[in-house]
Formats: sequence, C-alpha cells, structure tokens
Amino acid sequence: MALLGPNMYNIDEIINQSSVIGSGTPTRYLLKLRADYPDEYRKLTFGERNKDKPHKTFVMVGETGTGKTTLINTMVNYILGVQREDKIWFEITDDQSDLTQAHSQTSCITLYGFYLQESPVDLTIIDTPGFGDTRSIAMDQEIAMSLCSLIKSEEVGHEIDAVCLVVKATQNRLSDRQIYIFNAVQSLFGKDVAENIVLLFTHSTGAQPKDALTAVKEAKIKCAVKEKNQPVFFLFDNCQVQTSEEGYPEEHEQALEQSWNRSYRGMEIFFKFMETVKSKSLNMTGNVLQKQKMWKTNICNLKFRVDMIDKKQKELKQTQEVLEQNMDFIKNNETLKYEIEVPYKEKVDIDPSVAKTAMCCTVCQENCHYPGCWWVRNLSWCSVMKNGYCTVCSNKCHYSKHVKEAKIYQTKTRIEKRTYEELKKKYEDIIRAGMSLVKKMEEELQELEKEKIKLVMEAFHCVETLQIIALNADSLSTLKDIDFMIDKLKEIKEPEKARTLESIKNKEIKENEKARTLERISKKEIKEPEKARTLENISKEAEERKKQICVMPKRLGRGKTFALKNSEKTKKL
Repeated sequence: MALLGPNMYNIDEIINQSSVIGSGTPTRYLLKLRADYPDEYRKLTFGERNKDKPHKTFVMVGETGTGKTTLINTMVNYILGVQREDKIWFEITDDQSDLTQAHSQTSCITLYGFYLQESPVDLTIIDTPGFGDTRSIAMDQEIAMSLCSLIKSEEVGHEIDAVCLVVKATQNRLSDRQIYIFNAVQSLFGKDVAENIVLLFTHSTGAQPKDALTAVKEAKIKCAVKEKNQPVFFLFDNCQVQTSEEGYPEEHEQALEQSWNRSYRGMEIFFKFMETVKSKSLNMTGNVLQKQKMWKTNICNLKFRVDMIDKKQKELKQTQEVLEQNMDFIKNNETLKYEIEVPYKEKVDIDPSVAKTAMCCTVCQENCHYPGCWWVRNLSWCSVMKNGYCTVCSNKCHYSKHVKEAKIYQTKTRIEKRTYEELKKKYEDIIRAGMSLVKKMEEELQELEKEKIKLVMEAFHCVETLQIIALNADSLSTLKDIDFMIDKLKEIKEPEKARTLESIKNKEIKENEKARTLERISKKEIKEPEKARTLENISKEAEERKKQICVMPKRLGRGKTFALKNSEKTKKL
C-alpha cells in the first residue's frame, strides 16, 4: 500500500486553513500551524496527532543554502497531493533558513508535525536550522543538546525512520562545514541507525550526481548503501516553486514542469523506500547520548579536579622539601618561616564564545555541568542530576547546593608565607600519634594520586565505550581534550591506553588533512602534477581500506573483548 498519493485531500479546505503569502502562478499559501515552544525546541503542528496511527519521523540535516527549507515544503505538497496544474504551493516553513548565512542564523531546533485525518501515516520532520553556522561552538552545543532532548522525548516516540543528509547535487566536494555538521549529528546516534541515513540531493538536473557521490565517499560519511556499495540517495529540483505575476514563456514553463516532475518523482521514490525501511529504536542512541553527556561533562570537571590535585601535590612536595632541608632548625626548636605556592579556587566570568551558563556546586566548588547546561529552569532537571543528587561533583551533593550562572570555578595559585608552628597546629593529631609530618604528607600525596587515577580511568572508559556504540565516535572529542587525556594516562603509567587515544587522534588529524587537501585541489591551489599524485595517494588509501577486514577489538574493563564487524547493509564509505 502506498504511503501517500495524489488528490487525497480537499484542497479547498486546506486553502481555507492557510494564508496567502505570494500571489501569481503558483499562488503560495502558508499553512496555519499551531505553535508551541518547549524549552528545548520549537514545535509547529498541522492537525491533531493520532497515537494509534503509524508514524514516521525524519531528521533533516544540511548546511545553510542547500535547499532544506524548500525540500521540507516539497514534502508537504507531495503529502497533500498537490499537482502542478493546481497552480498552488503550500508552505509550513519560512524561507529564512535558505537565505545567506548573514540572514539565516536561526538556532532553534524545529519539530514540524503534519497530522491529517485522511492520511494513513502521521509525519514528524525535525529540522536543524543554524547547526554548524559560523557563530560559536557554544551555540552548536546548545542545538545538539536540543536535538538530544527531542529525539529521546515522547514526542518522537523513541523511534526514528530516517536521518536525511541534504547536499547540493552540483557539489564536487563537501565543505569542512558540511563534514563537521554531518559528523556532529551522526555522533549523536548509535551504530544501528546507519541503515536509516540517506542522502537527499537538491538542485538536481536529474542526472546521476557522480561528483557529489564521490565527495560523500571521500568524506567517509556513513549512510545506507545498496548494490556495489553505492549510497542510497534521492534527487530533487529546487526550481519548482518559482512564482510569476504575468506567467512564463513556453520554454520556461516546460523547464518548470520538468523541475516539478523531477521533485515529485524524487518524493515518490523516497516515500516508497521509507515503506521498506524499519524504524530504528533509539535505545542505543540513548546510551550514546548518555555516554556523550558523561564524557563532555566529566572531561571538563576532570580537568578542573586533576588540575587542583596537581597543584595540591606540588604544595605538599614543596612543604616536604622545606621540612627535609631544615631539620636542624626544627630539632633546635628554632623559628622556621617559608614561602609556598598554594592552590585556591576562584569564580570567574564564562567566556561567551564557549558557553552562556554553568551548573556549579557551592559546597565542592566545582563545575558540574559546563559547557552545555543552558535550558533547564529547575536545577533538578539537569542531565547531571539523578534522583535529586549530582553525579559529577566530588561529594555528590543535592541539587539545592548548586547554582546556574554565567560563572565557573577556576584553580589558581598564590604565594603564602607560613611557619612551622602553623604546620604543627594543622597536623597536631598526627604529631601526637607519633607520625612524622613528612610521612603523613607522603600518604596524602598517594591518596591524591589514587583519586587522579580513578578520574582519568573513568573518562578513558567513557571514550572507549563510545568507540564501540557510537556511529561516529571520532568527532566526539576535541583534539585538545584527547591530548589532555593522553598526557594524564602517561602520568599514571597507562601507556597502552595512551596509545589507544593517540590512534584516535592521529586518525582524526589524517582525515582533517585530507579534507584540507581536497579543498585546495577544488580551489586549484595545487598544481596539476602534484594534484595527480595527491588524488592517486587518496585512491590507494581507499583501496587498501576496502581490502581490510573491518574487525577491531575493543576493551571494556578487564578481561572482556568485543569484536566489531561491518553491517551487511551498511559500510563506512
């Protein structure tokens, strides 16, 4: 049974529920949608959802200017059964997200619900406008958090049918921005969603988009594939909605009709394909999101706490040295004065390019959720809270001991003057028990080292787990974070684990260099002989990857080894 077909609805009735936004041929109508604004996203719906009816959910992802807005509107017109001879065009979105970046930096995740009684299926489209636009990492993190919250909510129903990557059919390479957007969105999902990721090529002439397909392969974008390892893709033209007050010349009219038919056929094939695709449960995706939140939150808190531990260790070692070098003064009960570098915590303003607010514990004086904490009104709703208690800060304090503000704690040091008498007073119970101060400080150093090892290993296992369950784990961490983890693993004498992270880092660096090389080639910055050699090397690398059996052992904890194999239906392109 076809999912949707033409002439299914009373067009006049739909027009009565719309407002004219453009006269001429075709007449453009904006459907009157009910607007709701939950904290995490914007919700625009047409009709009432029937929970007993089959439901399809699509996530639309694409760089500004690829034609995502027109594509969503084309989908709506196809669902309504609008024909070219009707000379009308319905829209549920505005055109702002398809304008230039200077005028289309919207940031809110938008859920479009299209629910009609006559339709055999309710449709939800999740749009990600503004994601990856050149504003700040903080804004991208906010959008990612919104998407995380939405796809886990009852609104989506814990299932997803398609992640649609929108690309211009005319592109011969993906921009760094597009690769960043696709990788960032794919990193939110579990590996099982790969079979439901499809390519929607816009601005198509109907021909095979060979260059665009090659660009997707070179960027190693993971998606559903068919025979001969070709990505699953669909073609659409974005010219079918052009409006004229006076009509068009005959040859132009023919071109517009071809454009309309091309997009209509693309939608027909797309929805027919969606009938054959199984919805994917978001259980694994939920695990990925939870691990990602743990990683992103813990790495910041880890840096803060480890930095404080390092400074405390330095203070203790300096004190030890002073005592060992001045034993004669101490034995003769002479006054011993010394200067020492002492760590302390201080609240500072947040860099607005990184985040707007942070969740901090006033008892532990730690940054419990930073960056990424931005939308919750009730602190107990924050993702780092469980049953009303923080899962991050040292003492796992109640949420009421936390504040959300535009400040974070930083560790700093200052030089203080101290005396041996003050030191004895601090450790008087130890001295009374007959233990030397030097030995006590050595014990404190060991305890601090144990705490540091525990924190570093927790973060490492989080990264390791993500490597197994995430569809795109490589983009989850910045190189700066990986470098920090590598250094700390070496410090705690875990060279094998450090090498594991170095392998992840080197792979990401290599892919970034390849993307930059391809960009230089496309801009003709590389001369022809060098270009030929570069492309030959890239081609050889691709062939080598095909020959390799993609089985990669991963370790979780002790004594457990897992082997990862490619799905028969999906491969890493």
